[in-house]
Amino acid sequence: MAPASVDETEPLLGLGATAEFCREGPGPGAHSHRLDDIVDFDPEGDPENPREWTVAFKWGITLLLTFLAFTVTFNCISVVPIANLIVSDLSGGQASKYASVLLVTIWELGEAAGPLIIAPLSETLGRWPVMNVANTLFVLTTVLAAVSQTVPTLILARALSGLVVTSNVLNPAVVGDIFDPERRGSPMSLIMLAPLVGGAVGPAIGGAIAETLSWRWVLWMAAILAGTGELIFLVCFRETYKVPILRRRTRRLQRDMSHRAPVPSEKNGGKGELVTSIVRPFIVFGSSGVLMALSLFGSVVFAHFYNVSTTLPDILQERYGLSPTLTGTALICMGVGSSASVALCNVALDRVYARMQASRGGIGQPEFRLPIIIVGAFTLPPAVALYGWAAQLRLPLPVMLLSVSMVGATLMLAFLPLSAYVVDAFGLYAASAMTGLIVARCLMGTFLPLLTTPLVDNFGYGWGFTVLAFLSLALAPIPVIVLRYGEEWRQCSKYTRAD
Repeated sequence: MAPASVDETEPLLGLGATAEFCREGPGPGAHSHRLDDIVDFDPEGDPENPREWTVAFKWGITLLLTFLAFTVTFNCISVVPIANLIVSDLSGGQASKYASVLLVTIWELGEAAGPLIIAPLSETLGRWPVMNVANTLFVLTTVLAAVSQTVPTLILARALSGLVVTSNVLNPAVVGDIFDPERRGSPMSLIMLAPLVGGAVGPAIGGAIAETLSWRWVLWMAAILAGTGELIFLVCFRETYKVPILRRRTRRLQRDMSHRAPVPSEKNGGKGELVTSIVRPFIVFGSSGVLMALSLFGSVVFAHFYNVSTTLPDILQERYGLSPTLTGTALICMGVGSSASVALCNVALDRVYARMQASRGGIGQPEFRLPIIIVGAFTLPPAVALYGWAAQLRLPLPVMLLSVSMVGATLMLAFLPLSAYVVDAFGLYAASAMTGLIVARCLMGTFLPLLTTPLVDNFGYGWGFTVLAFLSLALAPIPVIVLRYGEEWRQCSKYTRAD
């Protein structure tokens, strides 16, 4: 069974000794200080509780997170149509397809490693300090990429940029911090829309800038956008995570009581607390079969984004004769399809949740996020196969672009609600749980496109992408099984919160 809210919070606060002092106390009046009075918000109303902030302020934070997510994906994807040009320029005219693909996908390898540190640090120190430091490092690594003089240096800089990205792991966690479960669908959809917009307009802008100025100015623009976002974030963002807020409150109470009796030290602090937080993502992931299964499913689903992003420029330029600028513009089709799915999720995600909640007598379950995922899971494979055969048969360009839009639309239906599910299911441990989802997604996004190249070389676009479509189809039943058995399956992990 899931732990109670006090038991869930206490290990993260590291205040076991203080709690005992407040329960038993050295003095006659100390017994009146209950643990839940110290390590929880006042249920009658608490100005420090992020979920009780004004709706306008919470949506302001959501929009800020949305902008930061946009800058990340703009930086990542803007080099897609010009990757061959960049590698050729830095290699003295020698092009390499593997280097071009790695220039795009190495970012995902960095993103796979980053959450292993970012998530536990955010659960120890709070969201505010971790996100500010990481955002600053993101700007600096982007500048390093802009001034790189060799392909290995540029690839390293891109990997480091991915390493310090916080938006994928912490944006959903922040939404979970400030919104109640039945109101998370719309803000979750919005923060997922931003990367899609960045991924859509980034290649178009990148291709145009590279043709008129230089590919380096694409990266300089990304650095300027990220720097602007960090300045706004530094001024406007407030801590949202319950644990550091309550830790500060408890320490204030300790100081207030210290004149009456000595206060015992914290049970687990300093290095011990940090080590515990760092290993927590591995423990959370390893203890949850639901999380492992959905991470495998989600990683293959999202890898199709990179499969399309890395193959479409070659298809459009070699088979349809488009320029890099037009190729980048054509990638907007992926964003159009994805945006349509985000709009659908924005309307339907909370409504489906509320309807299923009402059918269960007002009791909500994370599994109520899964019906939309199931639709996407079974419609994505045909879209992937159509993309491959449209390229293989050189179907008219509108058909080719329609297939790209269909991949974007079905991909987001299958992937977007996963973040909402994880936040609902894991509560305070959402950042650690999101780490497993993101690491799996990033590793698959790094290496599956590298395997796609020999598939296409040996079997052509048609049969190559048909193989990838069957891989997705084989994993499509996973969300169906979780919808049926997930509530029972989740009880096997002590980190899974049952509402």
